[in-house]
This record gives sequence, C-alpha cells and structure tokens, in this order.
Amino acid sequence: MKLRNVIGFASAATLAVVAAAQIAVADKPATETKPWKIVGQLEEACRCNAACPCWFDSKPSHANCGGGQVLFIEKGTYGTVPLDGLAVGMMGQSPNGQGMMESFGHWDFINFYIDEKANPQQREALKVIGHTVMAGGASPKTEDRITPINRTIDGKEHNISLGTYGQFHGHLIEGGLGGSAKIENPPGADPLHKEYNQGLTTSMSYTDAGQNWTFQNSNYMYGTFEIDSAQYEKYAAGLAQKMGAPKK
Repeated sequence: MKLRNVIGFASAATLAVVAAAQIAVADKPATETKPWKIVGQLEEACRCNAACPCWFDSKPSHANCGGGQVLFIEKGTYGTVPLDGLAVGMMGQSPNGQGMMESFGHWDFINFYIDEKANPQQREALKVIGHTVMAGGASPKTEDRITPINRTIDGKEHNISLGTYGQFHGHLIEGGLGGSAKIENPPGADPLHKEYNQGLTTSMSYTDAGQNWTFQNSNYMYGTFEIDSAQYEKYAAGLAQKMGAPKK
C-alpha cells in the first residue's frame, strides 16, 4: 500500500514518530488520488528566532513553535483539474517544550486554509495537496477552512493574509557575502524545503484555533518550488526504507 500524507518536517531523529503517523494513514481505507504537479512560491513564518530551529530538529526559541506555510501556485494540475493562480496554506503549533519534528502527530493543532477562489473540484485538489506536503497528520486536532488567501509585494516586503484568520509580513535578510541568506538541505528538508531564502518577519498575527498570536522579528522563509506527486511518493518510500533499516 502506498504511503500518503507525508510530513514536511521529517528527519532521521523523528522517523519513529513519522512512522507511527504513516502507518495509521496506511491502515485507513484507500481513497482515489490523482497525479498532481504544482509550480510556485513558498511563504513561511513562525515565532521562532531566525533561522527556525525546528528545521534542524532543535528546541523552539520560545515555549513552543507556532507558524505556518502558504503555497502560491503559478501553474498546477491535479489530474485534469487546473490549479493556476490558487493558494493553499496551513497553520500549526507544537506543544510546549517540543519542536515541530519531535512532536509530529501530537501538535496542539494544525489548520488548513483553502483558497476561496477555487471551485469545488479545485478545493478538493488543494486539500489533498496541502495535507500531503504541509504536515497532514501532525495533530489529531485538524480543521479545513475556506478563506481568501492574498499576497502583495511592496519592494522587499511580502505581505500574506489568510482572510480574517491571520497575516504575516516578511522580508529577506542579506548574506555575509551579499545576496540573500540561503539555506540548503536542512535536516528537516522535504521536496518543498530543499532550498529556501532566510528572512525576518516584520509582523505576524493569528486568531484561529483558540490562538491569539502577535509577534515580530521572528523567522521568515521564502522559496520557489516545482513539486509533484511522484516526488512525494519517492520521498515516502525513502522514509519507509530508512525506518525499516536495522540500527547500527
């Protein structure tokens, strides 16, 4: 049986946690999925200090890590369903004293946000893709929302909003030798996060899932992506092989 709902925060230190979540998914009745491919930009922010330690399987900068990701799709398809110009996002939070990776499967919550511009078929496609690449299965407390998802870029400032639920503004920081600071292949990398540019939030707020966040000068990340269902099937198979390998 194919593994699905692959966590975007997997690392060798957390394979046992990811394994348990994937086994639970694999035991569920199979539902039809279709090949998909999306190209676009990743916008991400959280309350941790830059660069976010969760991507390196370290403890959060503060009591916990709360934040999220938004995928802005330039071109995409799910089977024959076009996804051009749509977006999907997620917001979640780790338990106190634990990072995102070590607590996968036990997050305080994870909510997914589906672009209100999408028609019913597109919404279902965005839901499948969002749950696959953005930590689906990370928490037993999960809800899906339909909401406006917008972005404006004013000079170096990227402004992202999830309707009435939240927003974050961020900008990239300069590397020591010029250009933007870039992180490649962090321990938590998946196909979506194999490379990204590092920045800082100007502000971030969120008022869903019983939360009331307001912070600034925290972790912000920006990247481009070209990902598809075949990459994530291969990624899942690689995780399964690592989990099944005998310990030395």
